[in-house]
Amino acid sequence: MKKLFYIDYPQEHFEGQAHRYRCAFCKQETTKINGHLEGHLVSCEFRIAMEKVGFECNQNVPRPNLDTTDEED
Repeated sequence: MKKLFYIDYPQEHFEGQAHRYRCAFCKQETTKINGHLEGHLVSCEFRIAMEKVGFECNQNVPRPNLDTTDEED
């Protein structure tokens, strides 16, 4: 099974940042996850649970280079 986006994972707020969030399990920033299961770390509890119930990563999706984005608030 595949979902278009995986956005139902628990998130936590970055201290001192108004609009930055990350996965509560793997600590990857939401802009890096970008709604994709493969955006979570392989060891992420959310990703493992989703894969266990039959959801799949979409490995063929081209990922933009997020290292060049402006991270200033």
